[in-house]
Amino acid sequence: MTSPQTPAPDELSALRRRYRHERERRVRPDGPRQYRATEAEFGFYAADPYAEVQAEREPLRDTVDVAVVGGGFGGILAGARLRQRGVEHVRVIDTAGGFGGTWYWNRYPGIHCDIESHVYLPMLDETGYVPRWKYAPGEEIRRHAVRIAQKYDLGADALFSTTVTALHWEESSRSWVVTTDRGDAFRATYVVTATGTLSEPKLPGIPGIERFAGHTFHTSRWDYGYTAGSPEGALTGLAGKRVGVVGTGATGVQVIPKLAEDAGHVYVFQRTPSTVDVRANRRTTAADVGADREGWAGARRENFLRIVAGEEFDEDLVADGWTSSAALLEKLLPSFRRPDDRADFEAAYEAADAAKMNEVRTRVERTVTDPATAEALKPWYRYACKRPTFSDLYYPAFNRGNVTLVDTADTHGIERVTEDGVVVGGAAYALDCLIFATGFSVGTSGVLSGKLPVHGRGGTQLLHAWGQHGIRSLHGFTCNGFPNLIQMGSLQNASSVNYTHILDEQAVHAAALVAAAEDRGALLEPSRAAEDAWLATMAQGAPDHEWFHAECTPGYYNREGRGRPNGPHAYPHGATAFHELLRRWREESMDEVLST
Repeated sequence: MTSPQTPAPDELSALRRRYRHERERRVRPDGPRQYRATEAEFGFYAADPYAEVQAEREPLRDTVDVAVVGGGFGGILAGARLRQRGVEHVRVIDTAGGFGGTWYWNRYPGIHCDIESHVYLPMLDETGYVPRWKYAPGEEIRRHAVRIAQKYDLGADALFSTTVTALHWEESSRSWVVTTDRGDAFRATYVVTATGTLSEPKLPGIPGIERFAGHTFHTSRWDYGYTAGSPEGALTGLAGKRVGVVGTGATGVQVIPKLAEDAGHVYVFQRTPSTVDVRANRRTTAADVGADREGWAGARRENFLRIVAGEEFDEDLVADGWTSSAALLEKLLPSFRRPDDRADFEAAYEAADAAKMNEVRTRVERTVTDPATAEALKPWYRYACKRPTFSDLYYPAFNRGNVTLVDTADTHGIERVTEDGVVVGGAAYALDCLIFATGFSVGTSGVLSGKLPVHGRGGTQLLHAWGQHGIRSLHGFTCNGFPNLIQMGSLQNASSVNYTHILDEQAVHAAALVAAAEDRGALLEPSRAAEDAWLATMAQGAPDHEWFHAECTPGYYNREGRGRPNGPHAYPHGATAFHELLRRWREESMDEVLST
């Protein structure tokens, strides 16, 4: 049994070869096209199992101050911060049947956040709420989303089970016309889009998937009518049943141990194993996190952001797997953004990364009793290639007699689905239930997906303009030719593992923009020169991540092995610096986005 330590030079050379071999086992020529959307004949996978029956209503033709597209944390925070600025008529619209976004949809057994709840849950200072667990269960998170919405009365005019189909700028009224799939065509002086990047479930494009005669569903639409139980477990409906799970990412790592407790047998179909670090979840009290101090949550959240961004810090308030991994690389992360000596940097990074991954692989050896299963569960890639996961239950689940790991790397996934089950490597696995823990399509909602056409001045469609001239914005929020439109998301903005923190900073900025426009009686619209200046800023010191992702195992981070980061680049100097940049800009340069 090995011990976690930095490998010697010859071992690092062997490790590189192993990583390359494991990557090549998994790269597919179809790349992202290996997945299919939950549309048409597969639309039932995306149906809302949680929404109450919506009463019929007349289409709306009224006018609101702000329309917020999206009812997840981004939209909720935008609405809350707008309310704090005195905006009265805020209308949130969402396809889901209620507030919560990801946490509305994801209610599968075992679901918890993987960021400490005291920094993940936003507006704890404002609501006076203190999470009960270090890593909150999903239902506690969903209820907190509702808590914020209720505090700021966002439900009074919200439209749920409603999808925005288009936005059209109307010059004569200086407002947006918002149309929906329920016949609405109302006006909004401002529109804030907060549609998220991971909202539509995806399915693997396995031949014969439509033929399966057993029960099937996606984890983001968990069918408790079939399984019985709740997110806490007790899935008595699976007693004696053969259950197949496709996917071993963050969702699979949480749901598989719960399935193992109650199903007759669980077959785990794995293409690429996740890194699964120690979770050590526990009950917490207000005293544990210093919740008696004013502003405690904001300070804790900022501390976490600085550490995971590789900034200097005096004390680690969270002290978990994220911050300990960041501490391992803290001297390297600024160089990751702005390397002075690439060769020295890559060597130091490789050594530190190898030590961390050896630690993870050693944990597998020490936990999983069957050597072949343990070997298949070991992750052979660099730590940042896939989103890290955390669990104290996942590896022990494979020591149960009713759990079988089926490695599909050599066959590039499941070969085909039959009426009775699935086939891998010529072997058939009979199943009563097939569950897809295959995550979400990246960038398939909102403006970038094309599913929300935005027509600005002169009828110009935003996505078409970007297709001709490249993505243009000021700070990722506003665009020339599209007045009073504010976009939230990762587009030319900040990025962090704690994305709710990013969203809250974006919401604060969006509300400040609206308040300034209202005070001046102006439109929000940056000049082309302001956009040019921001694009130049984005290009300065932009990290070259392609060298890193090109060596990674396939996944949504690198477009399934295509070697490029998935999605538009974020601000290159880190979230902490970006938030400070926005604060200074609001104080000194707000006029450049206001026009009469």
